[in-house]
Amino acid sequence: MLEKSALYVVATPIGNLSDISLRALQILAAVDVVAAEHVDNTRHLMTAHGITAARLISLHQHNESVVADKIIALLVAGNSAALVSDAGTPGISDPGAILVQQVRARGFPVIPVPGACAAICALSASGITQPHFLFYGFLPTKSGLRKRALEDLKAYTHTLIFYEAPHRILACIEDLIAVFGPERQITIARELTKLFETVHTANLMQTLSWLQADANQQKGEFVLVVSGAEVAVTGEISDQARYTLTCLLAELPLKQAVKLATAITGENKSALYALALSLKAESDADAHDT
Repeated sequence: MLEKSALYVVATPIGNLSDISLRALQILAAVDVVAAEHVDNTRHLMTAHGITAARLISLHQHNESVVADKIIALLVAGNSAALVSDAGTPGISDPGAILVQQVRARGFPVIPVPGACAAICALSASGITQPHFLFYGFLPTKSGLRKRALEDLKAYTHTLIFYEAPHRILACIEDLIAVFGPERQITIARELTKLFETVHTANLMQTLSWLQADANQQKGEFVLVVSGAEVAVTGEISDQARYTLTCLLAELPLKQAVKLATAITGENKSALYALALSLKAESDADAHDT
């Protein structure tokens, strides 16, 4: 049952047009207007599934605020609307967040209709067993800024997920090697769900050689799934984990702080607990001295 005066955030296929849910098709066929990142692409998708009645309007990164006002006016009038991006889930490295914010601010419901997301699709095929991941999206386009961003991520024990454009893929892998070293594992997922889909796993240096050896593998849309920094299994704890634990201890009881620090950093719980006891003892001593 379609709600009036509601915005539906609808995930669409990232390549294969069959990767769309029945619910998404029902919503797109029933709403009064569909706000699309690329109208022609969305029209092609809808026509392929026999949907021709919906009104399409363009919403992209350069006009989102203006179009948001138009969508809200339609909701005020009792109409329903759907938001789609060019591919995948709106608002995930794609336009949509501004519209959602403004619609929510006016008190109208925003209803997600889940579906394809390139990052999750790639992660599921990577075989990386680390339990946590960080979705970063697109790294900076210039090498210096990109390396600086990677330095901030170097100590993370989480799996790291990036999007990258074909004309930057070689430079991006070179910068990953420069910052993370050549041995980190990476899964390159290229052209997911499309005709030339490729999922390739190796270390960073092997991956660079693989890309350089075949120019065809440098084409298309890329998701990079990079293994996180190795988790300390001894008493050694990274600076990042130490900082995280210190911040948590300032606000939480010791056991709860250790539990959260373990979940956030992925580091050894026993080592973090021992560090927490040491930090608490130091804090108690400082408090006694004062």
